[in-house]
Amino acid sequence: MLGAAAYADPWRFESNIEVYLLVAFLIGAYVYMIRVIGPQAVAQGTTVTQPIVTRWNVVCFCAAMVLLFTASTWPIHQIGEGYLYSVHMLQHMMLSYLLPPLVLLATPEWLLRVLVGEGRLYRIVAFASRPVVAGVAFNVVVMGTHIPGVVNASTTNGALHYFLHLSVVLSAVLMWMPVVGPFRELHMGYGGKMIYLFLQSVVPTVPAAWLTFAEGAVYSHYGDQPVRVWGISVTDDQQLAGAIMKLAGGVYLWTIVIFMFFRRFGQGWREENTYRRAPHSFT
Repeated sequence: MLGAAAYADPWRFESNIEVYLLVAFLIGAYVYMIRVIGPQAVAQGTTVTQPIVTRWNVVCFCAAMVLLFTASTWPIHQIGEGYLYSVHMLQHMMLSYLLPPLVLLATPEWLLRVLVGEGRLYRIVAFASRPVVAGVAFNVVVMGTHIPGVVNASTTNGALHYFLHLSVVLSAVLMWMPVVGPFRELHMGYGGKMIYLFLQSVVPTVPAAWLTFAEGAVYSHYGDQPVRVWGISVTDDQQLAGAIMKLAGGVYLWTIVIFMFFRRFGQGWREENTYRRAPHSFT
């Protein structure tokens, strides 16, 4: 163990060429769709009174690419996969709670309609984006990615590792589709969205509580590390991971719910309680 500790260096830089290529491809594909396909799609009436791209779309896309790069490369990726499960949890939170809504907000309606079409693929997306289907699928993936055998195997199996990350991102995209997706016909009402997001914060309580109150190392891979980053013990690492999953995820979703509540009902309250007189017509 001492020999392994002498050679272990959590902060040694490691490149992730596949992530660099993925981000570069996504940026190139987005620019191509906006500049080449967009004018043709809008001219053919693929979208209704919608510009090719808005500044908000571009801002969300840039934020999504920065987030994807940050979560999937050194040092978060290396430390999260090899040393601290709490950092691994932070990585998954970034890929499931932050990245998917940004991707959807970055996607103009015409772009998704061009990619999905109006046939079978659209019907599959519409079905998978139903709140019950999307919510259950997302939470099944969340629960599955916390099974000890799955976590331990993914740290040494590259194919399984990328499959799990892909499953997390895709299921999260579908989960967010009824809330902020480009297809307005798939959206729920404000009340439904608030209840839906609140429920998404309930299920993660189970694995979060398990991590918080577990005795000993839940995941042998993280318990066997010869070097403890920042001196964090296995127990403290697991408890921190549980706190990130429950508190950070819950606070994030509850903040969105509160924002939606005031956006929906705040305007009416201001109008009803203002001291300003409404303009009168003398005709």
